[in-house]
Amino acid sequence: MKILLTNDDGYFAPGIQALAKVLAEEHEVVVIAPEEEHSGQSHAITIKHSLIVKSVEIEGVDVAAYSVSGTPADCVRAGLDKIVPFKPDVIFSGCNAGYNAGMDIIYSGTVSAALEGVLLGIPSVAVSARWVKGQCRYDTAAAVAKKIFDKVKKPFLSSAKPMVLNINVPYLDEEDLKGLRVAEIGSNAYDYYFEEEIEGERRLTLKGRSTMEHLSGTDRYYLERDYVTVTPVVYGMADPEEMDRLKSWLDD
Repeated sequence: MKILLTNDDGYFAPGIQALAKVLAEEHEVVVIAPEEEHSGQSHAITIKHSLIVKSVEIEGVDVAAYSVSGTPADCVRAGLDKIVPFKPDVIFSGCNAGYNAGMDIIYSGTVSAALEGVLLGIPSVAVSARWVKGQCRYDTAAAVAKKIFDKVKKPFLSSAKPMVLNINVPYLDEEDLKGLRVAEIGSNAYDYYFEEEIEGERRLTLKGRSTMEHLSGTDRYYLERDYVTVTPVVYGMADPEEMDRLKSWLDD
């Protein structure tokens, strides 16, 4: 199977290295990832200057790899158009340093890279590992993601409507995970800003996140209880019911 592998933490990140090792055992993998970290940049693309593409190496993995001086979405767009010598059967994005759960998927470069694949008609998988004091269990996340993909790949790859499988994996040994849950997208977790004045400038810096109870059945709920979560994510901005409501307002 042919796989394009990307991320938002950069081609040098240990998460993409772990996923590349696991996938390359059985598949043809090409890595195309940002030359710098692009966390939290969502679906941004580069339009005002050229992208610089360089051949790079992924430590410990014998795969073709390229860095791109752009965003995760750039990597998929440019990769499919000009860099990858084949049309991938599937796109993997990750392993990300930290969960992409709840409404964080809106801001996530990891999930957005996978969604770019879906926009181009290619089913995709986004993989994220819990971040604990600067560490992630990328080995667990990569192994679990591959097992999930292997289990569902036939119907997943043949589905008439491509989707993203958004996988989040707790910070545990694989044998200590409670299990797997298909979960709804959880609610937003609000961020706090730290305010200070330096040399006459008012500066706001993200410093914390609210604590809250998460609804049963959501990704955040299960992740707090040491379950792996999988959520199908599809592209779609215009809600049919709301379109009908808007039409009724305009017709009045």
